[in-house]
Amino acid sequence: MPAPGSHTKTSKGPRALGLLELPPKGKAHLIPITILIDGKYYDASAYKAAPVPMALRTETVYEAVHTGVSLGLFTVTGALQAKDPNHGMQWMAEGTWQTSGEVKAKAAKKSAPSVPRGMNDDEGPPVLLRRSTEKPKSTDSPAAPPTTAQAQSGTNTAPAATAPAATPSAAASSSPAPAPPSQQPAAEGQSPEDKDRPALKRGKAGATSAEEAQKKAAADTSAKADGRAALTPANAAPASGLQSGAQADQVQLVPAISDSNGPDPLPYTYSMKPEEEQQFRKKMLALAADEIRARAIAIGGASTSSRQPAHSTGQHGKAAAAKPVQPAFEDVQLRVFDLADINEPELVLTANARMPQPSRKGEVASPDSQYKDLQYMITLVVREDVNGDLHKSLANVTDTQHLDVTPRLELIDAVDVDGDGRAELLFRQVSDAGSAFVIYRVIGDRLYPLFQGAPE
Repeated sequence: MPAPGSHTKTSKGPRALGLLELPPKGKAHLIPITILIDGKYYDASAYKAAPVPMALRTETVYEAVHTGVSLGLFTVTGALQAKDPNHGMQWMAEGTWQTSGEVKAKAAKKSAPSVPRGMNDDEGPPVLLRRSTEKPKSTDSPAAPPTTAQAQSGTNTAPAATAPAATPSAAASSSPAPAPPSQQPAAEGQSPEDKDRPALKRGKAGATSAEEAQKKAAADTSAKADGRAALTPANAAPASGLQSGAQADQVQLVPAISDSNGPDPLPYTYSMKPEEEQQFRKKMLALAADEIRARAIAIGGASTSSRQPAHSTGQHGKAAAAKPVQPAFEDVQLRVFDLADINEPELVLTANARMPQPSRKGEVASPDSQYKDLQYMITLVVREDVNGDLHKSLANVTDTQHLDVTPRLELIDAVDVDGDGRAELLFRQVSDAGSAFVIYRVIGDRLYPLFQGAPE
């Protein structure tokens, strides 16, 4: 559904979004997420599945985009429905993967001017050659040697059974005719063509537009790396298997767009200095600690303050204030985006945390021992305004024992889902019932859902 307050004109589609999985070794494959048709979002794994979903039809081309920067092209060659141990039954596509560097090299090779053979060779003056009058020998039986009279006259009489040599035109005309339409092999998983159905990016047209889009994106951003080289541990999306902290030896997850008339990709990374990033990280962890402590109080899972002994006094004789207990954070990832390309950052922090158990005299113990080893999971979305103040848009906090009630959100990336030039946030929502994809748009201090997938 359209987000309230949105005034930007969006594409009516068709525009398909998928998740490309790039393993360090082996073939890449794509998971369909959503498809935009006439301004409405549909589940891409079910839309026009007759029997293969429209988003996974053969020769459909997807452009992989990491935070708005093109990484390459994925062309669908086949579709299958497989069982994933973490996500259940799901559709996925197999295909060929080309990095943006390979796409550009291929385009440059095609556009290179051809040089006539021998144009640059220094072979001396031209030499005229006399046409040979010798007939080709028959393959059935050796030709009889010429007689002395024939040799003297310069003629060569071929046996009567020898067929004349075929001319080039005759050879061309004798080539086998193409098979009738009924004998042409049908594309695997391809349903009968519907002349009225919308078309996604297909074939050579998709490769050409993606190559041009990569040139524009490369000029607008300093991220020049092609293919998987752009996915470093510092900016990589979460790895497959619902683990955070992607490593070079893990499967990389990259959003991919298929749209024959979509806009050129734009980079959505917020440019900042290292000291600015450290300030963001410090502020975000402080906000996350407050959210974790609030969650611990709500479920009664841990002590949230360190009580000083009664005789302890402050500098002016007053009782010292209770110091809040700091959660122990793990797997902290901070991504900073400029979703609207207006130089105003949106910060997304994901982390795991544990509340420390009482270790000193005077601290309050946990009221329930079942929560002593509880792990909390937090996803925090914050927007910074022009004055440098942070505004919380989303705080998703859950724990390992309440995933059935409160699913956790795992950030995948920022991607322009509707083709309006503004990026949205793509998450994977994980609960005890399974996982699903969800897309949010940040408007002001709130997040509005554009698409909510069904758990698989």
